[in-house]
Amino acid sequence: MAADRLTQAVRQQLGLGRLLPLGGAADGAWITEHAAVGALRRAASAALPGVRLGTVRLALADPATAVPAAVPAPPSALPAGPLRLTADFAATVDEPLPAVAGRLRAALWSAGAETLGLDLDAVDLRATALLDGPEAVGTAEAVTAPERQADAESGAEAGTEAGTGSGTEAGTEAGTGSATESGTEDDGSAARVVRAVPGVARLAPVLGGPAHAVRTRDRTDEEPGRHRQVQIAVTEGRCALDVTAAVREAVAVATADDAPGPVTVAVVVTAVDPVGRTAH
Repeated sequence: MAADRLTQAVRQQLGLGRLLPLGGAADGAWITEHAAVGALRRAASAALPGVRLGTVRLALADPATAVPAAVPAPPSALPAGPLRLTADFAATVDEPLPAVAGRLRAALWSAGAETLGLDLDAVDLRATALLDGPEAVGTAEAVTAPERQADAESGAEAGTEAGTGSGTEAGTEAGTGSATESGTEDDGSAARVVRAVPGVARLAPVLGGPAHAVRTRDRTDEEPGRHRQVQIAVTEGRCALDVTAAVREAVAVATADDAPGPVTVAVVVTAVDPVGRTAH
């Protein structure tokens, strides 16, 4: 039924969390909070096997200083600005908590800033539990799983409130004038260009429905132009910001010849795929 499909779509959108800026205002790239947090958890687990993360949140460090992106942003995407990462964690008693927190902070900072390309301003940690051994670590993982789901959903609500987009697929792009969306064979050509970019694991459309990984909008007013939004999964271990930059350049070059005016490209990373995952 239509109501069931709408409910499912809303739940999926909530699970994605905020659309976090990758890099700065000129980079035209975002990553879903769900994808970012998943990558951060895997990095923390690899670096500190005896530590388990609880709630993890990413938000603008100072919304007052954030600036709009240089390209039309996806609906509800956060503007560009430094981010603050906050997380709860549980650890064993084998090492003093300040030392554990220092190593965990370094691992999260490296994964967030260097591997993903997030503009991190601070990483704030809070120890919430002590674990007695490997068995307790496993228990903590099971206990915190529901909390993570609730955190993703609440984070999505906050992201919608703080975002700059209209939250509607038919919303007008940044700037003045109207825009029309098209799905054409040319979109398929752009998709092939995206797949060929090193570091792109697969096309991964989730925003606005799974119909198109590449969405095209032509401006039809006194300032004609073409905007493309691309949704991808990146391969873990590749810098997500570097991959999105390469995708933007490739799509812009492929689009320039027949575009009615200047071309802008926005890229949204909706997943970070561990190495070895089979692309679909």
